[in-house]
Amino acid sequence: MKNRERIFLLGIFCLISVMIVTDLITDFDEGVPLWHIFIEGSAGVMSIIGVIFILRNMLQLKVSLSKELQNSSAYKKEAEQWRIHAKEHINGLSQMIEAQLSEWGLTPAEKEVSFLLLKGFSLNEIGEFRGTSEKTIRAQLSAVYAKAGLKNRAEFAAFFLEDLLPGSDI
Repeated sequence: MKNRERIFLLGIFCLISVMIVTDLITDFDEGVPLWHIFIEGSAGVMSIIGVIFILRNMLQLKVSLSKELQNSSAYKKEAEQWRIHAKEHINGLSQMIEAQLSEWGLTPAEKEVSFLLLKGFSLNEIGEFRGTSEKTIRAQLSAVYAKAGLKNRAEFAAFFLEDLLPGSDI
């Protein structure tokens, strides 16, 4: 049930309660039989129970929402700490990849193409990004593979990523 619906029902129950109390006062003054007052009084009590039930439910929702907001805040802090910690490792990984590319004797252009390839860009996207043709990118990657002693893109990616991913020892 939505909060709007709860407030609507709460208003109806309160209105019914006021109407019944008013009717009971009038009936009592007019000398209406006791059984009639008892029945209307029971309806009034049920209406008041409905008001209490809805108010209790709204209070529980408010408390629950407050707890969820606190949990959400804690999770956001935890996620931010994880990002900071992961960033340290990612920076270290980037430095290690850079060192390996330098060890292979790659040119700055070949290093840039290598990083873009590891990020998952297609040859066409790398060419567009660097303002060169796909043919030039292919030639640069052929030079990278030759200098690294690797056969293709898959071996190149595996060289850097193989030990990062969990799996069986093959």
